[in-house]
Amino acid sequence: MRVLVALGGNAMTGPDGSARPGDQIAAARGAAAAVAALVAAGHQVLLTHGNGPQVGNLLVKNELAASAVPPVPLDWCGAQTQATLGFVLVNALEAALAERGLSTPTAALVTRTLVERDDPCWARPTKPIGRFLPETDARVLVEHGETWEPRGERGWRRVVASPEPVQVLDAPAAAALAAAGYVVVVAGGGGVPVVREADGSLRGVEAVVDKDLAAAVLARALGADVLVIGTDVPAAVLGFEGPDPRPLGRVDTRALRAHAAEGHFASGSMGPKVEAACRFVEAGGRHAAITDLAHLVPAAEGGAGTVVVPTRP
Repeated sequence: MRVLVALGGNAMTGPDGSARPGDQIAAARGAAAAVAALVAAGHQVLLTHGNGPQVGNLLVKNELAASAVPPVPLDWCGAQTQATLGFVLVNALEAALAERGLSTPTAALVTRTLVERDDPCWARPTKPIGRFLPETDARVLVEHGETWEPRGERGWRRVVASPEPVQVLDAPAAAALAAAGYVVVVAGGGGVPVVREADGSLRGVEAVVDKDLAAAVLARALGADVLVIGTDVPAAVLGFEGPDPRPLGRVDTRALRAHAAEGHFASGSMGPKVEAACRFVEAGGRHAAITDLAHLVPAAEGGAGTVVVPTRP
């Protein structure tokens, strides 16, 4: 099968959320070992990932160094973290594949994702990014055109638009590499968001594309059979914070959407994963799975995690 694995950005940090270079390299090695097991099982694998903690770090550097060097825009931060994490991941993948006696080549691709210029989200940014700041510091940045909101005792936090992904523009290049036998790291952080101008040219925009929703778009474009969304729990859970939490196993898209409508999945964590899984399967995917790295291979094969399948007529 052709399998797209989508890792969360926190899979690229230490267990306590630390994001020092050594922590990220160690985390990448753990993720790569699981992906290598999937390759060893005979599957063609592409890998995408989040980059939230890494972009957050760059934004802090922007703030601290603004008096010495010009801050770079958010789309540049996305491109930089794609390249850095791609570099770290392909190194880890090559080592993990070699340990299994595999000489499978790897590649990382800096990738753009097309969004709409008239997406409603531009009028009401809601995606929180970066660190919390005192109100006085945040208001200075508001005067420079950024949108910040009060978030209780922790202070103020920047919010940006999160438009719907329309097309992963560089998916054909990733598909060509996959067809040539490569394990490809692609569309990190959901891809660098771009809009198409009236003259047909592309322009990067200050936004964050949800990496899970982008993974669903990417998986369809790549002709993937299966989408596996990696997280830090073995499966999606009903009543996660209640007295009787129930892990979800095999479920069809209609039932899963009904659970989502009942409010079982938080909008900032499991919600986008559930939505992405449903979108992929409803668009013709064989199945999607939500699980942790320890269950990556059986989940891809439909035997572990939350396995999302088509609803029968």
